[in-house]
Amino acid sequence: MERNFQHAEPFRIKVVEPIKKTTRAYRTEALKEAQYNAFRLKAEDVYVDCLTDSGTTAMSTEQWSAMMLGDESYAGCKSFYKLEASAQEVFGMPYVQPTHQGRGADFIMAQYYAKPGKYAIGNMHFDTFHGNAEILGAIPVDCVIDAGLDAASPAEDFKGNIDLNKVQKILDEHGPDSISVIIITVTCNNNGGQPVSMANIKAVSEFAQAHNIPVVIDSARLAENAWFIKTREPGYADKDIREITREMFSYCETATMSSKKDGLVNIGGLIVTRNHDFYLYSNVQAIVHEGFITYGGQSGRDMEALAVGLLEATTDDYLEYRINQVKYLGDRLKEKGIPCVEPSGGHGIYVDARRFFPHIPQPEFPAQRLVVALYQEAGIRAVEMGGCAFGGKDPVTGEPTWPALELMRISVSRRVYTNNHLDCIVDALEYIYSKRDEYRGMKLIYEGPITALRHFTAGFELL
Repeated sequence: MERNFQHAEPFRIKVVEPIKKTTRAYRTEALKEAQYNAFRLKAEDVYVDCLTDSGTTAMSTEQWSAMMLGDESYAGCKSFYKLEASAQEVFGMPYVQPTHQGRGADFIMAQYYAKPGKYAIGNMHFDTFHGNAEILGAIPVDCVIDAGLDAASPAEDFKGNIDLNKVQKILDEHGPDSISVIIITVTCNNNGGQPVSMANIKAVSEFAQAHNIPVVIDSARLAENAWFIKTREPGYADKDIREITREMFSYCETATMSSKKDGLVNIGGLIVTRNHDFYLYSNVQAIVHEGFITYGGQSGRDMEALAVGLLEATTDDYLEYRINQVKYLGDRLKEKGIPCVEPSGGHGIYVDARRFFPHIPQPEFPAQRLVVALYQEAGIRAVEMGGCAFGGKDPVTGEPTWPALELMRISVSRRVYTNNHLDCIVDALEYIYSKRDEYRGMKLIYEGPITALRHFTAGFELL
């Protein structure tokens, strides 16, 4: 039997960016100036930046060379047709509308599918769609399976699945026309980058067809989800990744994408659909809000890079490296006793702040406190995904509401950091965990007018 000695990263590093080191005193002042919000910190003051995996990818030589061929024509540019062909190969749907990034695609999709006074169902809605739905007067509701809300249990392979019993209950209580759309986010960002099984995607599609409800897939991390299907779901081990993605999207009528994740680019978004009426609608909306139909706010160079990136992201070599690097971080944290969402997800590791800081109640934002501690001690930036990001107020009583999960997300940028950088994260969290009883909570002192988006601009103070 041939032994495999070729298990390193499937790329060489040819360009490097120096990283600035700072002192604890410097970082303490930076946090005060930022009102203890990681989004307000300067990126140059961050040692290892795990705030997001969006737009932080290192592009390949093939992508950079393709960018030199970018066509800057206003209409009918050749770069669009390259992107269209790649998207059709990955999604298996005919109509492609570029947008400047995923938020543009989200906005257009929400305008069409999210109806005032009606429910928009998801496994766990992404924050920008949730904000769009809130503005439009729709009612976004998460219907992820119960196991998806259990951070401690590693037993379920697909913790991003939708619970159709919960969806049926909404129809039973509010009527057969009460749901305007079902959105499946793959992978499910809010609970640990957890995947959705093919069986669940198919079941949701059949349920939706029976009730005349359109299905949309938020596909920012489509390749990572396909890898989990390939490696965890019976019957898919020998299938090509693009064969799996095309089957995934055969069960929906529309997909939106922030291409800054599994498109392996720094900017860009997509709408891909088989609904011709929605395609025509998206053309008009793109002209008004994004750019002409064949560039949608992206330059020719952007579309060239994305055309290559979509194909690179849907290869076994890349995905095996990608998922295993994230798993490496999760395994090392687990060895140190750090409580995380299990099993490890696709694009990052999520620390369970309620188990990390059991003495800090959720109204005092334990996940945000952990974000602050990690930056203060080590210059490492992560992001809160708990009471600030997903909490809010009851629309009837005005009382605060709190999410089931209180997490700190450590996003791992694609093809950017080595395992040595990840070891720095492990060492820092081990140190903070060893003195966790010394930490106290935080108070929210500023929030913006749209609750679903408040975490981007919120201000805090230490208690």
